[in-house]
Amino acid sequence: MTSLRAIALSCIVVLGFVAACGKDASPTPVDPPDASVPEPCDSVGFALCGGACTSIETDPAHCGGCNQACATQEACEGSVCIAVCQIDDQQVASGAVNAANSCEQCAPETSASTWTQRTDGTQCSPGQVCSNGLCSPQCFIDGILYAEGAVNPENPCETCQPAAATASWTARASIPLLRGGEDLTEQGWTTVAQTPNTLTYSEDSVRLATSTDSGARTSGKLLIARANTLDGTKPFKLQVTMQVESVSPHNSLDSGAAILGSFTPVAGNALDRSQMIYLDSAAIGWADDTQSAAFSVTDGAYHVYELAVDAAKVATVSIDGVAKLTRSNFTTTGTIAIGDQTNDPNVDGAVRIKSVELLCL
Repeated sequence: MTSLRAIALSCIVVLGFVAACGKDASPTPVDPPDASVPEPCDSVGFALCGGACTSIETDPAHCGGCNQACATQEACEGSVCIAVCQIDDQQVASGAVNAANSCEQCAPETSASTWTQRTDGTQCSPGQVCSNGLCSPQCFIDGILYAEGAVNPENPCETCQPAAATASWTARASIPLLRGGEDLTEQGWTTVAQTPNTLTYSEDSVRLATSTDSGARTSGKLLIARANTLDGTKPFKLQVTMQVESVSPHNSLDSGAAILGSFTPVAGNALDRSQMIYLDSAAIGWADDTQSAAFSVTDGAYHVYELAVDAAKVATVSIDGVAKLTRSNFTTTGTIAIGDQTNDPNVDGAVRIKSVELLCL
């Protein structure tokens, strides 16, 4: 009995395999893997296509599944075919903007091999829009490109200010009518003149001067006038920044230094002249002598003279913001004028005008 148990226990696991009692104990051989059979493609985003593990998320020949090829000039991203450009040997996504020119982008439907201009008016950087493929400070309003500073053709109190807005007009405080030092004719002004007179420009002003020849029965006259400046049906404020160098005392309805909020060539009609503002050396007033106010006009300084007319046609004249004169029923032809209005002898003046502005209300 004991010998049989010993024999049975001799059937043991030897060297990692079970040896049958009484048989060859050498291990059973295992066949090597077949190199022609690919490993299983169990990872998400991969599939066995054409005998190879393929990314169906990025392979344009198998985009989203085996043999689902993308079209030419398309790439596979996230298992979806998307349009791209090939520019300068670089793949560029559809809609990508050219880093060297923000008014160009990849538009495969237009060109898959070159940059395509972005539509005029497209915002390309702060305060700038595209125009003919270039980014510049302009406005694109109601389908039209406007240069910086352009005036709204329907409202002169609005301009294109790209730094503030590129898609809408920007309100401005005033409309410049005259800039000293710049040609008057180019700014819409005309002259009404009689010799002797001089008109000269400095860096920031225009100087008007008249005189009377010895023994002459008339004197020089020099007015600058600007037509269609005011709308007489609406309130307005007109500001003249001016220095009166010298002036003779005015005559009734005449002045060597005057501001006319209404003017009819060549010297103003009776109503224009009655409403005219005269500037004497130490006073200003209405030229019909209905009202005057003391002021040191010829003090060597520039002053801001303002003529404001409200909806009730009440006119107020202010100097440097201080009211000096008023009158009712002020009317205007729409044309304004400044300077020596008369050819009366020895009623002359010399003024320097720095600016004329129409305030926006």
